[in-house]
Amino acid sequence: MQEFITPAMPFLAMVLAVAAGLVLSWLLRRIVLRINRKQVALRETSRVARLPLRFALCLIGVRIALAMTTDDVEWRRNVDHVLLIALIASLAWLAIAVLLIIETMVLTRYSVDVADNRRARRLRTQVILARRIAVALIAVVALGSMMLTFPAIQALGAGLLASAGVISIVAGLAAQTSLVNVFAGIQLAFTDAIRVDDVVVVQKEWGRIEEITLTYVVVHIWDDRRLILPSTYFTTTPFENWTRRQSEVMGTVEFDLDWRAPVEEMRTELKKVLAGTELWDERVGILQITDATAGFVRVRILVSAADSTSLFDLRCLIREELVLFLQQGHPTALPHVRIESAPPAAAESRAVGTRRPGKISAADEQPRQHADPHDSQLFTGSVEAVQRSRAFSGPGEDVFEDRDKVIASQN
Repeated sequence: MQEFITPAMPFLAMVLAVAAGLVLSWLLRRIVLRINRKQVALRETSRVARLPLRFALCLIGVRIALAMTTDDVEWRRNVDHVLLIALIASLAWLAIAVLLIIETMVLTRYSVDVADNRRARRLRTQVILARRIAVALIAVVALGSMMLTFPAIQALGAGLLASAGVISIVAGLAAQTSLVNVFAGIQLAFTDAIRVDDVVVVQKEWGRIEEITLTYVVVHIWDDRRLILPSTYFTTTPFENWTRRQSEVMGTVEFDLDWRAPVEEMRTELKKVLAGTELWDERVGILQITDATAGFVRVRILVSAADSTSLFDLRCLIREELVLFLQQGHPTALPHVRIESAPPAAAESRAVGTRRPGKISAADEQPRQHADPHDSQLFTGSVEAVQRSRAFSGPGEDVFEDRDKVIASQN
């Protein structure tokens, strides 16, 4: 058969092999789309595998064509080695594309755009992390397979395997922190501690889990900042997860009002506000006075919503509507600071009590019309009391002399 091979035969065989590979890849894609024609998302996602599939089939065809149309010479072996490396790379690329297609199909089937999406978010987190682990393994296997095609590296690999124990210990000590983060990321994915799109409070910041990788977690803060934390943070530090079991949450709205606040009217207004909005999930909606100290009464409203975003908007709506209701209909219920002065009679009594005896003004000489004859005060409060204070001189000197004699006799 070798006598019928011409110099142009290998090139013609390679062209035919490339054409056959392109046609076969087109047929395979059409067959897959035909079988899964009900999967609308497959048509878009299958495009990522179209190019690596073409490369793989064409490279396989070219290698077969060269083996059939050329002798086992040096240049063919070199070309075949290059084609083998390219084929390994294209097959790894194709495997990664297939993983992306599978991930997209699974995530499309379990949508997170529903009220109770806890199961979908858990599956989404696990699928994404599993795909990333598989991609890393495929890349490592592909790179190792390429290296094993070189005879010199094969001998080196045998020597490395002999000292694998020492190398593994050194590598483990050198990459201890990274490995801890990797294992923490795997633990987060399969223990269901956090999921993608979970609402969390970390480091006093409120946000949603945007991305979970093998080494870090990205939290989307409410003001569009991103908080990037290592995976070990969520396995060693306490944090709040508002959607651990369910997405429904409750919140409060508090007012410090005057003691004249119309509580019943506020309850009626709260019912009107809740009945007129879709943010309320009709589970909890109550108004109570929880405190009454420091000159104010504290009115607390407890409401519930389907998720944290709706709850925030609902609390703002209730706060605005009730403030407007109090301003327009019950301004006396708004907080007031009272400063009261003493009555004139009490002020006059204090003024008389501070004057020195013997210097009584003309106003003090006028008798009080409503003076109490049984007033318990001795020296203040009335003209009679002032006179008593002037007449009272205290104990005489003879009293003190008798006291001294008694003390001396006892000694």
